[in-house]
Amino acid sequence: MKFGIDRLLADPALRAPIKGKRVALVAHPASVTADLTHSLDALAACDDIRLSAAFGPQHGLRGDKQDNMVESPDFNDPVHGIPVFSLYGEVRRPTGQSMGTFDVVLIDLQDLGCRIYTFITTLLYMLEAAAEHGKSVWVLDRPNPAGRPIEGLTLRPGWESFVGAGPIPMRHGLTLGELGQWFVDHFKLDVDYRVIEMEGYAPEAAPGFGWPLEERIWINPSPNAPNLNMARAYAGTVMLEGTTLSEGRGTTRPLELFGAPDIDARAVIAEMRAIAPQWIEGCILRDCWFEPTFHKHVGKLCSGVQIHAEGARYDHDAFKPWRLQALGFKAIRRLYLDYPLWRDFPYEYELGKLAIDVINGGPALREWVDDAAATPADLDALTEPDERAWAVERQPYLLY
Repeated sequence: MKFGIDRLLADPALRAPIKGKRVALVAHPASVTADLTHSLDALAACDDIRLSAAFGPQHGLRGDKQDNMVESPDFNDPVHGIPVFSLYGEVRRPTGQSMGTFDVVLIDLQDLGCRIYTFITTLLYMLEAAAEHGKSVWVLDRPNPAGRPIEGLTLRPGWESFVGAGPIPMRHGLTLGELGQWFVDHFKLDVDYRVIEMEGYAPEAAPGFGWPLEERIWINPSPNAPNLNMARAYAGTVMLEGTTLSEGRGTTRPLELFGAPDIDARAVIAEMRAIAPQWIEGCILRDCWFEPTFHKHVGKLCSGVQIHAEGARYDHDAFKPWRLQALGFKAIRRLYLDYPLWRDFPYEYELGKLAIDVINGGPALREWVDDAAATPADLDALTEPDERAWAVERQPYLLY
């Protein structure tokens, strides 16, 4: 198979419309070709591409910013002599100055298929700026490693943020190119938009179910996205960022586990199984111990639960990461009634809102966890209509 960047590089006819035009690139460390050449270098080596600027999303073009909410500066690329503008620094949206440096922007970002992952918001902001300034946007498409499944509540009106670009569920099941076309239509953007599609992509095929395991090497799109297991679990484990529980930052398996010094992971797993065994199918939950070297509970021994969405026991259709993590919260709330679960801080610069609500695009998930009488069926009753509606709405945008 070929990713969008590889098709563009291999086919002069695909590049013909941008010949002679100033071309910018939005990229990060996972923006590489099949032979692991960074897309910036590969494009610069094309005689018929006039590379004029680059943009870096959250964590930077180089992927050097480890934690969340750590800003990246603008800089000049020392190899290619072009400006590199940060879209996670002094600004989140492209400025008029940076938009004046190109005619066509190529977006080559590896996404994780989750609404909270900020690269999709960066795509939306670039589309809106391109519509305003009369620029063209091309997405060089890449796989969605979480695959086609849909899960989670749809973001509610008034809860839009940098981690909530629009009314989509937590796990949306689209590639970046597909989602970009949905953005164009939903927000009624008058913009020249094109997707350089992948070739030979089969999102339902085993064993990757969205990621071509046998053909492409995993490169971290952000520092704490180290492997496919994390990408599969992320639509649930990202909610840990809104809690006092560690999500494993400061360990070698971030966003694949959760824990704290003052919980009993074995008891939590047992309670999860007692409350909703159907929500922990498709994976293995294993109790473990870890001591973060930075971030929450740094230097403290934590009792943890690791999610293994891989191997022979992995069932792609049965695995429900968002419900699984919600169940983990519910189990902790039942076992430790007054546990200070929700972390109160300005998450992604949103003031006056609990981080867990910003992440979920509304308070419904938190309210379900905190309501002692609320059952798994109650959360399903809230969520399943959103999931069914999204399955219908996204259907026209599926390219593969």
